[in-house]
Amino acid sequence: MSDTAAKALISVSDKQGVAPLAERIARLGFEILSTGGTANTLREAGLTVTSVSEHTGFPEILGGRVKTLHPKIHGGILARGEPDAATLSTHAIDPLAIVVVNLYPFAKTIGRTDCAFEEAVEQIDIGGPAMLRAAAKNHEHVIVLVDPLDYAPVLDELEQTGEVSAQTRRRLGARAFAHTAAYDHTIADYLERSCADRAPSAGEAALPATLALRFTRSTQLRYGENPHQRAAVYQSDGAPGVAGFLQHAGKPLSYNNIVDTETADGCAREIGGCACVVVKHANPCGAAIAQTPLAAYERAFAADPTSAFGGIVAFNRPIDGEVLEGVLAKQFVEVVIAPAITDDALPALASKPNVRLLTPADRRESECDALDIRAITGGLLVQARDRLRMNADQLAVVTARAPRADEIEELLFAWTLVKWVKSNAIVYTLNGQTVGIGAGQTSRIDSARFGASKADAFSLSLRGAVMASDAFFPFRDSIDTAAKHGIRLVIQPGGSRRDQEVIAAADEHDMAMVFTGHRHFRH
Repeated sequence: MSDTAAKALISVSDKQGVAPLAERIARLGFEILSTGGTANTLREAGLTVTSVSEHTGFPEILGGRVKTLHPKIHGGILARGEPDAATLSTHAIDPLAIVVVNLYPFAKTIGRTDCAFEEAVEQIDIGGPAMLRAAAKNHEHVIVLVDPLDYAPVLDELEQTGEVSAQTRRRLGARAFAHTAAYDHTIADYLERSCADRAPSAGEAALPATLALRFTRSTQLRYGENPHQRAAVYQSDGAPGVAGFLQHAGKPLSYNNIVDTETADGCAREIGGCACVVVKHANPCGAAIAQTPLAAYERAFAADPTSAFGGIVAFNRPIDGEVLEGVLAKQFVEVVIAPAITDDALPALASKPNVRLLTPADRRESECDALDIRAITGGLLVQARDRLRMNADQLAVVTARAPRADEIEELLFAWTLVKWVKSNAIVYTLNGQTVGIGAGQTSRIDSARFGASKADAFSLSLRGAVMASDAFFPFRDSIDTAAKHGIRLVIQPGGSRRDQEVIAAADEHDMAMVFTGHRHFRH
Protein backbone atom coordinates (compact mmCIF):
# COMPACT_ATOMS: atom_id res chain seq x y z
CA MET A 1 0.00 0.00 0.00
CA SER A 2 1.20 3.51 -0.85
CA ASP A 3 0.47 5.23 2.44
CA THR A 4 -0.05 4.10 6.04
CA ALA A 5 -2.37 7.01 6.96
CA ALA A 6 -6.01 6.01 7.43
CA LYS A 7 -8.21 7.46 4.73
CA ALA A 8 -11.68 8.97 4.60
CA LEU A 9 -13.59 9.61 1.39
CA ILE A 10 -15.97 12.59 1.39
CA SER A 11 -18.19 13.28 -1.62
CA VAL A 12 -21.53 14.96 -0.90
CA SER A 13 -24.25 16.83 -2.71
CA ASP A 14 -25.64 18.27 0.54
CA LYS A 15 -22.73 20.37 1.85
CA GLN A 16 -24.46 21.03 5.19
CA GLY A 17 -21.89 20.59 7.97
CA VAL A 18 -19.32 18.94 5.72
CA ALA A 19 -16.44 21.36 6.40
CA PRO A 20 -16.61 21.06 10.22
CA LEU A 21 -16.92 17.28 9.81
CA ALA A 22 -13.83 17.14 7.60
CA GLU A 23 -11.87 19.31 10.05
CA ARG A 24 -12.61 16.88 12.88
CA ILE A 25 -11.74 13.89 10.68
CA ALA A 26 -8.45 15.53 9.70
CA ARG A 27 -7.58 16.24 13.36
CA LEU A 28 -7.95 12.52 14.04
CA GLY A 29 -5.19 11.86 11.51
CA PHE A 30 -7.20 10.76 8.49
CA GLU A 31 -6.16 11.70 4.97
CA ILE A 32 -9.18 13.09 3.11
CA LEU A 33 -10.06 12.02 -0.42
CA SER A 34 -12.72 13.96 -2.25
CA THR A 35 -14.28 14.85 -5.59
CA GLY A 36 -15.38 17.93 -7.53
CA GLY A 37 -17.44 20.47 -5.64
CA THR A 38 -16.88 18.81 -2.27
CA ALA A 39 -13.10 19.02 -2.68
CA ASN A 40 -13.39 22.71 -3.58
CA THR A 41 -15.55 23.37 -0.49
CA LEU A 42 -13.05 21.65 1.79
CA ARG A 43 -10.05 23.42 0.25
CA GLU A 44 -11.82 26.77 0.67
CA ALA A 45 -12.15 25.85 4.36
CA GLY A 46 -8.34 25.47 4.52
CA LEU A 47 -8.20 21.68 4.51
CA THR A 48 -5.73 19.52 2.66
CA VAL A 49 -7.57 17.26 0.23
CA THR A 50 -6.41 14.57 -2.17
CA SER A 51 -8.56 14.32 -5.28
CA VAL A 52 -9.99 10.91 -6.13
CA SER A 53 -8.38 11.17 -9.58
CA GLU A 54 -4.97 11.70 -7.99
CA HIS A 55 -5.59 8.77 -5.64
CA THR A 56 -6.66 6.36 -8.40
CA GLY A 57 -4.30 7.66 -11.09
CA PHE A 58 -7.29 7.81 -13.46
CA PRO A 59 -9.04 11.01 -14.55
CA GLU A 60 -12.74 11.77 -14.31
CA ILE A 61 -14.33 10.89 -17.64
CA LEU A 62 -17.62 11.30 -19.50
CA GLY A 63 -18.20 14.76 -18.11
CA GLY A 64 -17.85 13.54 -14.51
CA ARG A 65 -20.17 10.57 -14.92
CA VAL A 66 -17.27 8.25 -14.00
CA LYS A 67 -14.93 9.26 -11.19
CA THR A 68 -15.28 6.89 -8.20
CA LEU A 69 -16.06 3.67 -10.09
CA HIS A 70 -12.53 2.30 -9.72
CA PRO A 71 -10.95 -0.70 -7.94
CA LYS A 72 -8.84 1.60 -5.76
CA ILE A 73 -12.06 3.10 -4.40
CA HIS A 74 -14.29 0.05 -4.17
CA GLY A 75 -11.47 -2.26 -3.16
CA GLY A 76 -10.63 0.17 -0.38
CA ILE A 77 -14.25 0.31 0.76
CA LEU A 78 -14.92 -3.44 0.62
CA ALA A 79 -11.64 -4.64 2.18
CA ARG A 80 -12.14 -6.82 5.26
CA GLY A 81 -8.90 -6.19 7.10
CA GLU A 82 -6.39 -9.04 7.45
CA PRO A 83 -8.11 -11.52 5.04
CA ASP A 84 -7.71 -9.02 2.21
CA ALA A 85 -4.41 -7.42 3.23
CA ALA A 86 -2.30 -9.35 0.71
CA THR A 87 -4.60 -8.45 -2.18
CA LEU A 88 -4.58 -4.79 -1.20
CA SER A 89 -0.80 -4.79 -1.02
CA THR A 90 -0.42 -6.47 -4.42
CA HIS A 91 -2.61 -3.86 -6.11
CA ALA A 92 -1.50 -0.86 -4.01
CA ILE A 93 -5.00 -0.28 -2.65
CA ASP A 94 -5.47 1.64 0.60
CA PRO A 95 -8.43 0.73 2.81
CA LEU A 96 -10.99 3.45 3.37
CA ALA A 97 -12.09 3.72 7.00
CA ILE A 98 -14.76 6.42 6.59
CA VAL A 99 -17.11 7.05 3.67
CA VAL A 100 -19.23 10.23 3.73
CA VAL A 101 -21.61 10.34 0.76
CA ASN A 102 -25.04 11.71 -0.07
CA LEU A 103 -26.57 11.72 -3.49
CA TYR A 104 -27.38 14.07 -6.33
CA PRO A 105 -30.56 16.08 -5.55
CA PHE A 106 -32.83 14.12 -7.88
CA ALA A 107 -36.08 14.75 -5.95
CA LYS A 108 -35.36 18.47 -5.64
CA THR A 109 -34.58 18.69 -9.36
CA ILE A 110 -37.76 16.99 -10.56
CA GLY A 111 -39.77 19.07 -8.09
CA ARG A 112 -39.08 22.16 -10.21
CA THR A 113 -41.79 22.98 -12.71
CA ASP A 114 -39.19 23.81 -15.38
CA CYS A 115 -37.23 20.56 -15.04
CA ALA A 116 -36.65 18.89 -18.41
CA PHE A 117 -36.45 15.11 -18.66
CA GLU A 118 -32.81 15.25 -19.83
CA GLU A 119 -31.86 17.32 -16.79
CA ALA A 120 -33.57 14.85 -14.48
CA VAL A 121 -31.65 11.93 -16.01
CA GLU A 122 -28.34 13.72 -15.40
CA GLN A 123 -29.26 13.94 -11.70
CA ILE A 124 -29.36 10.14 -11.40
CA ASP A 125 -26.34 9.35 -9.23
CA ILE A 126 -24.39 6.18 -10.05
CA GLY A 127 -21.10 6.33 -8.17
CA GLY A 128 -22.69 7.58 -4.95
CA PRO A 129 -25.14 4.69 -4.45
CA ALA A 130 -22.40 2.22 -5.39
CA MET A 131 -20.10 3.62 -2.69
CA LEU A 132 -22.86 3.75 -0.10
CA ARG A 133 -23.95 0.19 -0.74
CA ALA A 134 -20.37 -1.05 -0.59
CA ALA A 135 -19.66 0.82 2.65
CA ALA A 136 -22.97 -0.27 4.19
CA LYS A 137 -22.27 -3.89 3.28
CA ASN A 138 -18.83 -3.61 4.88
CA HIS A 139 -20.02 -1.57 7.87
CA GLU A 140 -18.01 -3.81 10.20
CA HIS A 141 -14.88 -2.18 8.78
CA VAL A 142 -16.16 1.11 7.36
CA ILE A 143 -17.98 4.02 9.01
CA VAL A 144 -20.59 5.17 6.49
CA LEU A 145 -22.24 8.57 6.92
CA VAL A 146 -25.15 9.66 4.73
CA ASP A 147 -27.14 11.98 7.00
CA PRO A 148 -25.63 15.29 8.25
CA LEU A 149 -27.51 14.75 11.52
CA ASP A 150 -25.23 11.76 12.20
CA TYR A 151 -21.98 13.68 11.73
CA ALA A 152 -21.59 15.13 15.22
CA PRO A 153 -22.65 12.12 17.37
CA VAL A 154 -20.53 9.67 15.36
CA LEU A 155 -17.45 11.92 15.52
CA ASP A 156 -18.08 12.43 19.24
CA GLU A 157 -18.00 8.67 19.72
CA LEU A 158 -14.89 8.31 17.58
CA GLU A 159 -13.05 11.10 19.44
CA GLN A 160 -14.03 9.87 22.90
CA THR A 161 -13.32 6.16 22.45
CA GLY A 162 -11.07 5.98 19.40
CA GLU A 163 -13.63 3.64 17.80
CA VAL A 164 -17.23 3.42 16.69
CA SER A 165 -19.28 0.62 18.22
CA ALA A 166 -20.61 -2.30 16.20
CA GLN A 167 -24.17 -1.21 16.99
CA THR A 168 -23.54 2.31 15.67
CA ARG A 169 -21.87 0.93 12.54
CA ARG A 170 -24.81 -1.34 11.84
CA ARG A 171 -27.30 1.49 12.38
CA LEU A 172 -25.33 3.69 9.97
CA GLY A 173 -25.31 0.86 7.43
CA ALA A 174 -29.09 0.59 7.69
CA ARG A 175 -29.43 4.35 7.14
CA ALA A 176 -27.29 4.14 4.02
CA PHE A 177 -29.37 1.34 2.51
CA ALA A 178 -32.58 3.21 3.37
CA HIS A 179 -31.18 6.31 1.65
CA THR A 180 -30.34 4.48 -1.57
CA ALA A 181 -33.63 2.56 -1.52
CA ALA A 182 -35.66 5.79 -1.29
CA TYR A 183 -33.51 7.37 -3.99
CA ASP A 184 -34.04 4.46 -6.37
CA HIS A 185 -37.78 4.48 -5.73
CA THR A 186 -38.01 8.18 -6.55
CA ILE A 187 -36.20 7.61 -9.84
CA ALA A 188 -38.28 4.56 -10.76
CA ASP A 189 -41.51 6.41 -10.01
CA TYR A 190 -40.43 9.42 -12.08
CA LEU A 191 -39.48 7.28 -15.09
CA GLU A 192 -42.70 5.31 -14.86
CA ARG A 193 -44.79 8.49 -14.75
CA SER A 194 -42.84 10.00 -17.64
CA CYS A 195 -43.96 7.21 -19.96
CA ALA A 196 -47.53 6.89 -18.70
CA ASP A 197 -50.38 7.06 -21.23
CA ARG A 198 -51.45 10.37 -19.74
CA ALA A 199 -50.45 12.68 -16.93
CA PRO A 200 -52.76 12.89 -13.91
CA SER A 201 -55.24 15.73 -14.24
CA ALA A 202 -55.36 18.58 -11.73
CA GLY A 203 -56.03 17.24 -8.24
CA GLU A 204 -55.69 13.62 -9.37
CA ALA A 205 -53.13 11.41 -7.63
CA ALA A 206 -50.89 9.11 -9.62
CA LEU A 207 -51.22 5.43 -8.65
CA PRO A 208 -47.87 3.80 -9.44
CA ALA A 209 -47.44 0.14 -10.41
CA THR A 210 -45.35 -0.35 -7.27
CA LEU A 211 -45.67 1.69 -4.10
CA ALA A 212 -42.54 1.94 -1.99
CA LEU A 213 -43.16 3.96 1.14
CA ARG A 214 -40.33 5.42 3.21
CA PHE A 215 -41.07 7.27 6.41
CA THR A 216 -38.90 7.92 9.44
CA ARG A 217 -40.18 7.47 12.97
CA SER A 218 -40.41 11.00 14.35
CA THR A 219 -42.44 10.61 17.52
CA GLN A 220 -42.97 7.69 19.88
CA LEU A 221 -46.55 7.88 21.18
CA ARG A 222 -47.60 6.68 24.63
CA TYR A 223 -49.94 4.18 22.96
CA GLY A 224 -52.28 3.80 20.00
CA GLU A 225 -56.07 3.83 19.90
CA ASN A 226 -56.01 1.81 23.12
CA PRO A 227 -53.38 1.50 25.89
CA HIS A 228 -52.44 -2.06 24.89
CA GLN A 229 -51.41 -0.95 21.36
CA ARG A 230 -47.94 0.45 20.68
CA ALA A 231 -47.82 3.44 18.32
CA ALA A 232 -45.55 6.04 16.75
CA VAL A 233 -45.69 8.82 14.16
CA TYR A 234 -43.73 8.21 10.97
CA GLN A 235 -43.10 11.15 8.66
CA SER A 236 -41.57 11.77 5.26
CA ASP A 237 -38.03 13.14 5.36
CA GLY A 238 -37.91 16.86 5.97
CA ALA A 239 -41.55 17.14 7.07
CA PRO A 240 -41.75 19.76 9.85
CA GLY A 241 -43.72 19.42 13.05
CA VAL A 242 -45.70 16.35 14.04
CA ALA A 243 -48.17 14.95 11.49
CA GLY A 244 -48.16 18.24 9.59
CA PHE A 245 -48.71 20.51 12.62
CA LEU A 246 -46.54 22.73 14.79
CA GLN A 247 -47.36 22.47 18.49
CA HIS A 248 -47.14 25.66 20.55
CA ALA A 249 -48.48 24.47 23.89
CA GLY A 250 -49.83 21.47 25.77
CA LYS A 251 -48.83 17.91 26.44
CA PRO A 252 -47.78 15.57 23.60
CA LEU A 253 -50.40 14.58 21.05
CA SER A 254 -51.95 11.13 21.34
CA TYR A 255 -52.79 8.75 18.50
CA ASN A 256 -56.48 9.64 18.71
CA ASN A 257 -55.70 13.36 18.92
CA ILE A 258 -53.84 13.14 15.63
CA VAL A 259 -56.65 11.24 13.88
CA ASP A 260 -59.23 13.76 15.10
CA THR A 261 -56.97 16.70 14.25
CA GLU A 262 -56.71 15.58 10.62
CA THR A 263 -60.50 15.63 10.30
CA ALA A 264 -61.02 18.89 12.17
CA ASP A 265 -58.40 20.87 10.28
CA GLY A 266 -59.37 19.42 6.91
CA CYS A 267 -63.04 20.22 7.43
CA ALA A 268 -62.42 23.76 8.71
CA ARG A 269 -60.17 24.57 5.76
CA GLU A 270 -62.89 23.67 3.24
CA ILE A 271 -65.63 25.82 4.74
CA GLY A 272 -66.05 29.24 3.18
CA GLY A 273 -66.35 32.19 5.55
CA CYS A 274 -65.14 32.51 9.13
CA ALA A 275 -65.78 29.04 10.53
CA CYS A 276 -65.23 26.75 13.49
CA VAL A 277 -65.57 22.96 13.60
CA VAL A 278 -65.73 20.77 16.70
CA VAL A 279 -64.72 17.13 16.14
CA LYS A 280 -65.13 14.09 18.38
CA HIS A 281 -64.00 10.58 17.44
CA ALA A 282 -63.15 11.64 13.87
CA ASN A 283 -66.65 13.06 13.27
CA PRO A 284 -67.74 16.69 13.24
CA CYS A 285 -70.27 17.16 16.05
CA GLY A 286 -70.76 20.88 15.49
CA ALA A 287 -69.79 23.47 12.88
CA ALA A 288 -70.78 27.02 12.14
CA ILE A 289 -69.85 30.23 10.37
CA ALA A 290 -70.11 33.72 11.85
CA GLN A 291 -68.57 37.19 11.71
CA THR A 292 -65.78 36.34 14.19
CA PRO A 293 -63.96 33.14 15.22
CA LEU A 294 -65.36 33.34 18.75
CA ALA A 295 -68.93 33.73 17.50
CA ALA A 296 -68.40 30.82 15.09
CA TYR A 297 -67.12 28.68 17.98
CA GLU A 298 -70.08 29.53 20.21
CA ARG A 299 -72.52 28.50 17.46
CA ALA A 300 -70.58 25.29 16.72
CA PHE A 301 -70.49 24.37 20.41
CA ALA A 302 -74.21 25.03 20.81
CA ALA A 303 -74.96 22.50 18.07
CA ASP A 304 -73.94 19.61 20.37
CA PRO A 305 -72.34 20.65 23.68
CA THR A 306 -72.50 17.10 25.00
CA SER A 307 -70.38 15.59 22.22
CA ALA A 308 -68.01 18.58 22.26
CA PHE A 309 -66.64 17.50 25.68
CA GLY A 310 -63.06 16.34 25.17
CA GLY A 311 -63.15 17.24 21.49
CA ILE A 312 -60.95 19.03 18.97
CA VAL A 313 -61.75 22.63 18.05
CA ALA A 314 -60.54 23.89 14.66
CA PHE A 315 -60.74 27.39 13.18
CA ASN A 316 -60.06 28.58 9.64
CA ARG A 317 -59.08 32.08 10.77
CA PRO A 318 -56.28 33.29 13.10
CA ILE A 319 -57.25 33.36 16.77
CA ASP A 320 -56.19 35.36 19.81
CA GLY A 321 -56.29 34.98 23.57
CA GLU A 322 -59.91 36.07 23.79
CA VAL A 323 -60.97 33.20 21.52
CA LEU A 324 -59.00 30.68 23.55
CA GLU A 325 -60.45 31.98 26.79
CA GLY A 326 -63.92 31.65 25.28
CA VAL A 327 -63.27 28.02 24.31
CA LEU A 328 -61.80 27.10 27.69
CA ALA A 329 -64.69 28.74 29.53
CA LYS A 330 -67.25 26.54 27.77
CA GLN A 331 -65.70 23.09 27.57
CA PHE A 332 -62.96 20.62 28.26
CA VAL A 333 -60.96 20.57 25.03
CA GLU A 334 -58.06 18.36 23.95
CA VAL A 335 -56.72 20.33 20.96
CA VAL A 336 -57.24 23.77 19.45
CA ILE A 337 -56.14 24.35 15.84
CA ALA A 338 -55.92 27.62 13.91
CA PRO A 339 -53.99 28.81 10.86
CA ALA A 340 -52.20 31.37 13.07
CA ILE A 341 -52.17 32.60 16.67
CA THR A 342 -51.50 36.04 18.15
CA ASP A 343 -48.96 36.81 20.88
CA ASP A 344 -51.58 36.82 23.63
CA ALA A 345 -52.80 33.31 22.81
CA LEU A 346 -50.27 31.37 24.90
CA PRO A 347 -50.86 33.33 28.14
CA ALA A 348 -54.55 32.49 27.80
CA LEU A 349 -53.62 28.82 28.27
CA ALA A 350 -51.79 29.40 31.56
CA SER A 351 -54.58 27.80 33.58
CA LYS A 352 -54.88 24.86 31.14
CA PRO A 353 -51.29 23.76 30.45
CA ASN A 354 -52.34 20.40 28.98
CA VAL A 355 -54.39 21.86 26.11
CA ARG A 356 -52.55 21.36 22.81
CA LEU A 357 -52.42 24.45 20.60
CA LEU A 358 -51.53 23.74 16.97
CA THR A 359 -50.97 25.57 13.72
CA PRO A 360 -50.49 23.80 10.38
CA ALA A 361 -46.85 23.42 9.36
CA ASP A 362 -45.80 25.21 6.20
CA ARG A 363 -44.57 22.49 3.87
CA ARG A 364 -44.85 21.47 0.27
CA GLU A 365 -47.17 18.53 -0.21
CA SER A 366 -45.52 15.34 -1.40
CA GLU A 367 -47.07 12.96 -3.91
CA CYS A 368 -47.77 10.53 -1.11
CA ASP A 369 -49.87 13.20 0.65
CA ALA A 370 -52.27 13.05 -2.29
CA LEU A 371 -52.94 9.38 -1.51
CA ASP A 372 -55.26 7.87 1.08
CA ILE A 373 -53.53 4.71 2.33
CA ARG A 374 -55.06 2.12 4.63
CA ALA A 375 -53.49 -1.10 5.87
CA ILE A 376 -55.30 -4.38 5.20
CA THR A 377 -54.25 -7.95 5.84
CA GLY A 378 -51.41 -8.71 3.44
CA GLY A 379 -51.30 -5.31 1.79
CA LEU A 380 -52.64 -1.80 1.41
CA LEU A 381 -55.71 -0.10 0.02
CA VAL A 382 -54.67 3.03 -1.87
CA GLN A 383 -56.86 5.71 -3.38
CA ALA A 384 -56.62 9.37 -4.28
CA ARG A 385 -57.76 11.63 -1.43
CA ASP A 386 -61.31 12.94 -1.69
CA ARG A 387 -60.73 16.57 -2.66
CA LEU A 388 -63.88 17.10 -4.64
CA ARG A 389 -65.41 20.54 -4.16
CA MET A 390 -68.74 21.72 -5.54
CA ASN A 391 -69.99 25.12 -6.65
CA ALA A 392 -73.45 26.41 -7.49
CA ASP A 393 -73.05 25.85 -11.23
CA GLN A 394 -72.51 22.11 -10.66
CA LEU A 395 -75.76 21.53 -8.81
CA ALA A 396 -78.73 20.06 -10.68
CA VAL A 397 -82.16 21.16 -9.46
CA VAL A 398 -84.49 18.13 -9.75
CA THR A 399 -87.65 19.35 -7.97
CA ALA A 400 -90.44 21.71 -8.93
CA ARG A 401 -89.26 24.22 -6.35
CA ALA A 402 -85.82 25.67 -7.07
CA PRO A 403 -83.65 26.96 -4.22
CA ARG A 404 -82.98 30.70 -3.90
CA ALA A 405 -79.43 32.10 -4.06
CA ASP A 406 -79.13 32.30 -0.27
CA GLU A 407 -80.43 28.74 0.00
CA ILE A 408 -77.78 27.57 -2.48
CA GLU A 409 -75.10 28.88 -0.09
CA GLU A 410 -76.66 26.91 2.74
CA LEU A 411 -76.83 23.77 0.58
CA LEU A 412 -73.13 24.06 -0.25
CA PHE A 413 -72.26 24.62 3.43
CA ALA A 414 -74.09 21.42 4.38
CA TRP A 415 -72.50 19.53 1.49
CA THR A 416 -69.00 20.58 2.60
CA LEU A 417 -69.67 19.23 6.09
CA VAL A 418 -71.27 15.93 5.12
CA LYS A 419 -68.08 14.96 3.30
CA TRP A 420 -66.25 14.81 6.68
CA VAL A 421 -68.89 12.73 8.51
CA LYS A 422 -68.62 8.94 8.63
CA SER A 423 -71.04 7.07 6.36
CA ASN A 424 -73.97 6.76 6.38
CA ALA A 425 -73.94 10.52 6.90
CA ILE A 426 -76.79 12.98 7.28
CA VAL A 427 -76.14 16.63 8.18
CA TYR A 428 -78.81 19.22 9.00
CA THR A 429 -77.83 22.91 8.83
CA LEU A 430 -79.66 26.19 9.28
CA ASN A 431 -78.27 29.70 8.83
CA GLY A 432 -74.66 28.51 8.69
CA GLN A 433 -74.86 26.21 11.72
CA THR A 434 -75.19 22.47 12.08
CA VAL A 435 -78.38 21.65 13.93
CA GLY A 436 -78.15 17.86 13.77
CA ILE A 437 -75.64 15.25 12.55
CA GLY A 438 -76.31 11.57 12.01
CA ALA A 439 -73.01 9.71 11.63
CA GLY A 440 -71.97 6.14 10.95
CA GLN A 441 -75.35 4.46 11.15
CA THR A 442 -75.99 1.21 9.31
CA SER A 443 -78.95 2.63 7.40
CA ARG A 444 -79.60 6.09 5.97
CA ILE A 445 -82.99 6.39 7.63
CA ASP A 446 -81.35 5.72 11.02
CA SER A 447 -78.85 8.53 10.33
CA ALA A 448 -81.72 10.85 9.38
CA ARG A 449 -83.61 10.02 12.58
CA PHE A 450 -80.49 10.24 14.76
CA GLY A 451 -79.54 13.63 13.35
CA ALA A 452 -83.03 14.93 14.00
CA SER A 453 -82.92 13.60 17.57
CA LYS A 454 -79.74 15.62 18.15
CA ALA A 455 -81.59 18.78 17.17
CA ASP A 456 -84.43 17.91 19.55
CA ALA A 457 -81.97 17.18 22.37
CA PHE A 458 -80.52 20.69 22.24
CA SER A 459 -83.74 22.57 21.35
CA LEU A 460 -82.52 23.42 17.86
CA SER A 461 -85.17 23.93 15.21
CA LEU A 462 -85.02 22.03 11.94
CA ARG A 463 -87.80 24.12 10.38
CA GLY A 464 -86.50 25.53 7.08
CA ALA A 465 -83.18 23.65 7.42
CA VAL A 466 -81.07 21.84 4.83
CA MET A 467 -80.57 18.07 4.85
CA ALA A 468 -77.34 16.84 3.22
CA SER A 469 -76.72 13.17 2.50
CA ASP A 470 -73.29 11.79 1.57
CA ALA A 471 -74.85 9.20 -0.79
CA PHE A 472 -78.17 8.74 -2.56
CA PHE A 473 -81.42 7.97 -0.77
CA PRO A 474 -82.41 4.37 -1.58
CA PHE A 475 -86.02 5.02 -0.45
CA ARG A 476 -88.26 8.01 0.19
CA ASP A 477 -88.46 7.30 3.95
CA SER A 478 -85.67 9.73 4.82
CA ILE A 479 -87.42 12.51 2.88
CA ASP A 480 -90.69 11.83 4.68
CA THR A 481 -88.89 11.86 8.04
CA ALA A 482 -87.18 15.15 7.18
CA ALA A 483 -90.48 16.71 6.12
CA LYS A 484 -92.01 15.95 9.53
CA HIS A 485 -89.29 18.10 11.09
CA GLY A 486 -89.77 21.00 8.67
CA ILE A 487 -86.80 20.41 6.37
CA ARG A 488 -87.13 22.57 3.25
CA LEU A 489 -83.96 21.85 1.28
CA VAL A 490 -82.10 18.66 0.36
CA ILE A 491 -78.70 18.09 -1.25
CA GLN A 492 -77.66 14.59 -2.25
CA PRO A 493 -75.69 12.83 -5.02
CA GLY A 494 -78.62 11.17 -6.77
CA GLY A 495 -78.17 7.98 -8.76
CA SER A 496 -80.61 5.66 -7.00
CA ARG A 497 -82.98 3.42 -8.96
CA ARG A 498 -85.72 5.13 -6.96
CA ASP A 499 -84.62 8.71 -7.65
CA GLN A 500 -88.01 9.53 -9.19
CA GLU A 501 -89.78 8.21 -6.12
CA VAL A 502 -87.51 10.34 -3.88
CA ILE A 503 -87.99 13.43 -6.07
CA ALA A 504 -91.76 12.91 -5.99
CA ALA A 505 -91.64 12.77 -2.20
CA ALA A 506 -89.74 16.06 -2.10
CA ASP A 507 -92.29 17.66 -4.43
CA GLU A 508 -95.14 16.40 -2.26
CA HIS A 509 -93.57 18.19 0.71
CA ASP A 510 -92.72 21.31 -1.33
CA MET A 511 -89.01 20.78 -0.78
CA ALA A 512 -86.23 21.98 -3.07
CA MET A 513 -83.78 19.20 -3.91
CA VAL A 514 -80.48 19.35 -5.80
CA PHE A 515 -78.25 16.56 -7.05
CA THR A 516 -74.46 16.82 -6.97
CA GLY A 517 -73.71 13.79 -9.13
CA HIS A 518 -70.95 12.77 -6.69
CA ARG A 519 -71.00 10.96 -3.38
CA HIS A 520 -68.73 11.34 -0.32
CA PHE A 521 -68.53 7.96 1.43
CA ARG A 522 -66.12 8.09 4.39
CA HIS A 523 -65.47 4.76 6.11
